[in-house]
Amino acid sequence: MAVVVDPDTSAKIARYRPRQAPPLWDEVAPLVSSVAAATVSSVPYEVERLLHVLGRLALWAESAGLERDPDTWLRNEVIDAFVLSRAGDIETSSVRTYRTWLLRVRDALAFSERGEAAPSRMHAEASPHQPYTAAELAGLRHWADHLPGQQRTDALALLGLGAGLGLTPREVAASRGVDLRRPRQGGPLLHKGVKRVVPLVARAGWDALLGELAERAGSGYVFRPGRTVEYSKNLIGSWSLMHRPPGNTPAVSVGRLRATWIVE
Repeated sequence: MAVVVDPDTSAKIARYRPRQAPPLWDEVAPLVSSVAAATVSSVPYEVERLLHVLGRLALWAESAGLERDPDTWLRNEVIDAFVLSRAGDIETSSVRTYRTWLLRVRDALAFSERGEAAPSRMHAEASPHQPYTAAELAGLRHWADHLPGQQRTDALALLGLGAGLGLTPREVAASRGVDLRRPRQGGPLLHKGVKRVVPLVARAGWDALLGELAERAGSGYVFRPGRTVEYSKNLIGSWSLMHRPPGNTPAVSVGRLRATWIVE
């Protein structure tokens, strides 16, 4: 589908170049420009800022050894890995903004490539899941650690798989102990049971706990190991409803845990 861009916007795209651009920029620039041109009319962002975020993503993907292809750059797991790589350099709110923008660009690009009408121009919706604060997450971990028996194991599994690995509810439910492995003794803990372009490595603060849970679960499920069904709609939600922390400590939400993993 041909996308018509006004002359002023087209000129801005054509002359864009990041400050202190590495030599590699000349190789990815045509793709960055084409994505910006295809989506700028369908997303509520200024073209210069759109190019800045897309350019950062493209250069990061190249340095990570990923395929030089916008479809690869804009996959969920690649976007997540990219924004995590920026977490130490920019504010948490900016990390969330980068992710929201790139998801909107991906959707707009899909519309453009399929020849469908572009989505209406509007402000990006706020994330449906707000990350936990550091205090809230610490409170949840303290609460979970003092639950009895299997309740403790299940609570810690949800927290570790969500905040430590950024898994979705379906991925949490499907995770087995054998999926969590170390490539070498003393090395980082990797989740091999879900498909990711970038290796899924446990966050340092959850590494030891997840390793213990994985060893205990073995070939069984890490969360609620006695079940026979891999996933059901209310599997996690029903557990969270029945096991609510006291006081002002918020309920366990895998969506919020994943959001925390993204911005932490």
